Amino acid sequence: MLEKLASGLGRVDEEANIDLAIALCNTKNSSGIKEIVAGLQSKDKSIANDCIKVLYEIGQREAELIGDYADVFIKLLASKNNRLVWGSMTALQFVAQVNADRVYQRIDQIINAYQNGSVITIDNSMSVFAELCKSKPVYMKEIFPLLIDHLMNCRVKEVPQHAERISVCITNESKADFFAVIEERIPDMSPLQKSRINKLKKSFKE
Repeated sequence: MLEKLASGLGRVDEEANIDLAIALCNTKNSSGIKEIVAGLQSKDKSIANDCIKVLYEIGQREAELIGDYADVFIKLLASKNNRLVWGSMTALQFVAQVNADRVYQRIDQIINAYQNGSVITIDNSMSVFAELCKSKPVYMKEIFPLLIDHLMNCRVKEVPQHAERISVCITNESKADFFAVIEERIPDMSPLQKSRINKLKKSFKE
């Protein structure tokens, strides 16, 4: 299976990895996916990087196919390879859709990665947290204050994108707090950023 990765084909683009993810989804090839998961441990960085790409592309299409690998992705949040870190956080947003309890059991490690991660790791952590909040009221109660605090203190240019990611877990009960903190950030936004926020607000009225 690894020979079908971009690195195995001598490619520098991601199309081969995406094609492989689609093929594995179409055939529900659990043994092939297991081989790709094992490839994350490769000493060849290009192979490991290709494998994480394949896995989160699978997750985006068929989350159930990577749902059992929560612990693998969470462990990689501590990797020295930043591509594996943010790739794993990307995968975890899909794992959380089908295996939220297992992801939540390691919430401290996810929060640590969020607090110390790169911009793209933080971006994807918003989706992980939102999916957990969406899954159970008890998770919402614990994690939602973190999201509100984040929207209050992150760079203003990040507010629209992060608000969009968080919006999937917003309920009638949490809507007021969610939009209140966003309103506080609006005066510092550019016209384009304000437009994204207005579009988000409009989606809650439809």
